[in-house]
Amino acid sequence: MYIKDISLNDFKKFIKTNPLANHYQTINYALLMSEQGYEHDIIGYVDDFNNIYAVSIILFKNINKKYKYGYAPKGFILDYFDERLVRNFTKDLINYYKKKHIIFIKINPEIATKEITKTDTFNLPNIKIKKILEDNNYLKLKDNLYFESILPRYNAIITLKDFNLKDINKNTRNKINRSLDKGLKLEVSSRSGLDILKPFIRRKKTCDEFYYKDYYNAFKKDEMIDLLLVYVDPKEYLVKARKIYEEELEKNNQYNQELIKNNNRKNINKKMMSDKKLLSYKNDVYLATELNKQKEKKYIAGALVVKFNNRVNIIISGYDKKYKAFNPNYFLHYALLKHYQKDFDYLDLNGMTGDLSKNNPYHGLNEFKLGFNPKMYEFIGEFDLPIKPRIYQRLRKKGELAKLFNKPNLKEVKQ
Repeated sequence: MYIKDISLNDFKKFIKTNPLANHYQTINYALLMSEQGYEHDIIGYVDDFNNIYAVSIILFKNINKKYKYGYAPKGFILDYFDERLVRNFTKDLINYYKKKHIIFIKINPEIATKEITKTDTFNLPNIKIKKILEDNNYLKLKDNLYFESILPRYNAIITLKDFNLKDINKNTRNKINRSLDKGLKLEVSSRSGLDILKPFIRRKKTCDEFYYKDYYNAFKKDEMIDLLLVYVDPKEYLVKARKIYEEELEKNNQYNQELIKNNNRKNINKKMMSDKKLLSYKNDVYLATELNKQKEKKYIAGALVVKFNNRVNIIISGYDKKYKAFNPNYFLHYALLKHYQKDFDYLDLNGMTGDLSKNNPYHGLNEFKLGFNPKMYEFIGEFDLPIKPRIYQRLRKKGELAKLFNKPNLKEVKQ
C-alpha cells in the first residue's frame, strides 16, 4: 500500500459512514483555513487495486522561511485499533512527506478516552490507542486542563433524542423558564446577521473579525452551517409581563391583608418578598412597553452552528450583557436543542475544561454547560509525528514551535 493524492469524491465516500468523520476533516474547513494562510492535501492510503484504507485532509503552513509543518485537524481517518495499519500508514506517511520537506505533522484525533462526571472518571476502551500511537513514534504533547491546545480536549455532548427540559439541572431549568417569560424567540438568520452576532462574541475569541465570516462562507455553500439569533418579541413580552405583574399584585394584596390580621415575621417576609418581585415585574412592563415603541427587532444573543452527518456543533455563541437578566444564553442553548432535536442525534456544546474545581477561572463556563446534563468526554489530545526528527527537535529546543502554538495566558482570554 502507498500514500497518494485522492479525489474529493473518493475522500467523501470513505468518510461518509466512518465514525471518526467530522467537519474539521472536510474541504470546507480546508478552504476556511486557506484564508488563514494554509495550503492542503487530500491523501489516501491505497493498495494496488485502489482500495482505500485511510484518508486525511492535511493542512500545511510555514514555520519560518525555510520549513513547513502539517496539521491533520481531528486526526487521520483510519482504524486506530488496527496496529498493523497504523504502523504501515505512519511509515509510508513519513517517507511521503520527507520528500516534500515537511518537518512534522500534528494530529488531535477525535477519540474519546475518558468519560467524566463531577464525582468520577471512567476510562474508555479507546485509551489503548494512546500506546499504539506512541509505539509508532507519535510524540504525545503535554495534556492541558484549559484551552491551551488548538482544539478543546474536553467536550460536552448532548444526546438530542433523550433531551428533556425536566431532566436538566434545576437552576438551569429555572433560568430557561424565566427566559421564556421575556418573550424570547429563535430566528435562523442570513449572512447579514453576522454583523448582529459580532458584538456578542467580540471578547470571547482572539480571532480577527473576518474569521467567522469566512467560516460561514466556507460551510454555507453546502448548507452545513446555520446562524441563529435570539430576539425579544415585544408584544409577547408585554402580554406576559402584564400578566405576571397582575398575578403578583393580587398576591401582594392578599399578603397585605394577612399582615394586617397578624403582624408576624413570616407574613412580613412574604410581603417584603412580594414587594421586591412587584418592583422587578413593574420594570419588565415598562421595558416591554418601550420595546414595543421601537421599530427594529431587539437581538440579544446568537450562535454559529455547523451541521455534519448526525451531529451539530456550536462553533461560537454569545449574548448582550446588558440583557443578562433575560437569561439569553440559557434560552439560546435550550432553543438550539429543541431546534435540532428532530433531525440530528447529537449536539456538541463545544469545549470545557478538565478542571471542575470552583477555583478554575472557567468555572462559570463549566457549570453553565454541565447544567444541561451533557456527557463530558476527554479526548486523546495532541501528538506530533516528526518527519525529520533532528530538525523537529532543534526547532522545539529553540522555542520556535512554542511561538507557533502557544495560546494567550488565561487572563487574556475572556470566555
